Amino acid sequence: MMPPMTKSDDGRDITLRIAQEPAADELLARSPLAALVGMLLDQQVPMEWAFAGPYALARRMGKDDLDAHEIATYDPEAFTGLFTAKPALHRYPGSMAKRVQQLCQFLVAQYDGEAGAVWSDASTGAELRRRLNALPGFGTQKAQIFLALLGKRFGVRPPGWREAAGPYGEEGSHRSVADITGPESLAEVRAFKQEAKQAAKAAKAAAKGK
Repeated sequence: MMPPMTKSDDGRDITLRIAQEPAADELLARSPLAALVGMLLDQQVPMEWAFAGPYALARRMGKDDLDAHEIATYDPEAFTGLFTAKPALHRYPGSMAKRVQQLCQFLVAQYDGEAGAVWSDASTGAELRRRLNALPGFGTQKAQIFLALLGKRFGVRPPGWREAAGPYGEEGSHRSVADITGPESLAEVRAFKQEAKQAAKAAKAAAKGK
């Protein structure tokens, strides 16, 4: 089994402030699978809700970490129950429970259940993006955001990682969860997302009016 991610590739201690809950953030910092699951859940819910999900799921499973092998073989109906029990772990708990199981089944099949193996030996940023993009539930944008998270917060920086992460890899940006270091930056990222959403809505309305 691979060691936990308590230190970045360049030897720094990993400290996260994404979930805004110390215990949940501590799990994200040391567990590659928890970080991946948090990223998977990060859609159509607030970012801190999504990234607190892995910790809540582990607690409901009676564990202090997530295990891909266990989740992959968990009874699907019972696993969905873990997500739907109040308070639900996501706005769409049923579909997200299925996606998390699919992710873990893929990790078991391709990486022997070791989530960190997805990036531990990637030789370039482009290769890492391809690996992330191949994960169930990870489209191009989600793959780029997680790549930026790995580079900015976990010190996983193969050559060309910023370029492979696209705009999310830019230094000093406030575009995504990769840029969150505390409540203030969380607010800045949320404001950026709202502005981007409003701009997209305005562009769509303008296109309809032509």
